[in-house]
Parts: sequence; structure tokens; C-alpha cells
Amino acid sequence: MANTREIKNRIESVQQTRKITNAMYLIASTKLRKARNDLANTRPYFDALRGEIKRVFRTAGDVDSPYFYPPDNNTPLEGTYGCLVITADKGLAGAYNQNVIKEAEKLLAQHPDTKLYVVGEYGRRYFDQHKIPIEHSFLYTAQNPTLDRAREISALLLDGFLAGTLKEIFVVYTDMENSLLSEAKSTRLLPFHRTQFAPPAKEKAVQEPFEFYPSVGAVLNSMIPSYVSGFLYSALLDSFCSEQNARMTAMDAANQNAEELLSALRLQYNRVRQAAITQEITEISAGAAAQRGTFGKEGTV
Repeated sequence: MANTREIKNRIESVQQTRKITNAMYLIASTKLRKARNDLANTRPYFDALRGEIKRVFRTAGDVDSPYFYPPDNNTPLEGTYGCLVITADKGLAGAYNQNVIKEAEKLLAQHPDTKLYVVGEYGRRYFDQHKIPIEHSFLYTAQNPTLDRAREISALLLDGFLAGTLKEIFVVYTDMENSLLSEAKSTRLLPFHRTQFAPPAKEKAVQEPFEFYPSVGAVLNSMIPSYVSGFLYSALLDSFCSEQNARMTAMDAANQNAEELLSALRLQYNRVRQAAITQEITEISAGAAAQRGTFGKEGTV
């Protein structure tokens, strides 16, 4: 059985670990709150942009664009795909990174001719260790999503798509639907289908057609890059929020485990200490009894 000094040292070690996990919990909660505010502040602009794209199709449903499937066609295209995988820079976030990797591997299994574009140090290390080639790795951290970074990513992906080297583009990220549920998902980014921008069935038809300059196709094509950047920015922020939420959950579980371990160690410490005191009392009593026996014999001689 461990002595009191060993148990006390272990209690101090667990307490120090609990301080670290509690600090990580607080930091993650602060980052999550800030990222949610950033997402809420930017979402109205991209919602309005999506509304304008819907307005284009309300006015001219037969508009031709390289960013869209032809009308009434949604069959997968033949050729090389591109896949943007968004992971974290580090672990300690439960199954957050593993779920993203699993979704990416499913896509690779279904379509082996897929080029990977990776955000996050965890994903880079994983694919390197498993000898899976990466087409492009964005070396900046995944900790601070910005619109400039989203534009840089979208520009690279759009160049490959418009050049014809990437027939379809997917994004694997974690969607934070609410504060309790986060799901890793694979979403086709390009090409779009027209039904994604279909107006509600109850919406009134356009009475007076809108005028587009220089043409309806040119207007639509000029809006799509901004919309793609907005989607990627939202995916980066959603992933970041999901990461912080997963880290908060993991650190909260670690704090609870530390409390349980400390309770068990304190109980063990008290038992060992009580046993040591009892042993000392027993030894003192036995010594006293032995002394009394010796003095009694001397008195009878």
C-alpha cells in the first residue's frame, strides 16, 4: 500500500492537472463566444447575397453558368474531384478531428481520384503519416478564421474548377447545429444545382423583369465567387465553434474525472493516515504493556 507521502504527491499532481483542464475549458468557452458573434455578424450579408442569386433565377431560369449543373441534371461528373478538409491544429477535443478524418476517408473510398486541400495541423499530420498525398496545405492556423483566408481558399479552388482540373469540389467540415450537437459532414460545394436557389413555392412570381447589365450570366458569375467565399468562411467558423465546443466537453469531463479521483485519493489518504496512527498507538500500548510486565517481575524478585 502506498504511504501518505506518495498519495499526497499524487493529489497535488491531479490538482495541478485540474487547473490546466479548467483553464482550457474557460479559454475554449471564450473563443466559442467570439466565433459565434463573428458568424452572426457576417451571416446577414451572405444571406442577402443568396437572396440575390435566387432573384436571378426567378427572372431568368434558363441562365447558363459554369458554376451550375444544367437544368434537370444532378448526376455525378466524371473526372478529378477536390476536397477541402477542415480539422483543428491540435487534439484534446474528443472525437472532433477523428470524425472529420472519417468523412474525408469515405469520400476518398468512393472516389479515389480526389485531390485533398487541408486546413489544420492535425489533418496534415494524419495524411502525412498515412502516406495520403495532399494537393495543397494551407499553412496558416485554423484557430482564427477570417474572411481573407476564406477568399484565398476559394480563389485556389475556383481556379481549379474553372480550369477543368476539378470537376466537383467538396468540403468536409463540422457543422455546429446547436450548442449540444455537432456533426462532421461532407458537402458538395461546386457545381451548384439550381434547386439550391429555388424560391419558396408561396413566393409571388416576378411581375416586372429585372434588368441585368451587361448580362444576366455575367451578373450571376460575378456573385458566385463571393458566395463561395462566404460559404467557406461559414464552414471555417462552424468548424472552429465545433472544435471549441468539443474541447469544452472534453475538458469538463476531465474536470469531473479529476474530482472523482481526488475524492478517492483523499479517502485513501485518510485511511492510510488513520492506519498509521492506529499502528503507532498499538506499538505504544504494546511497549507500555511490556514495560509494565518487566517492572512487575522486578518487584517480585
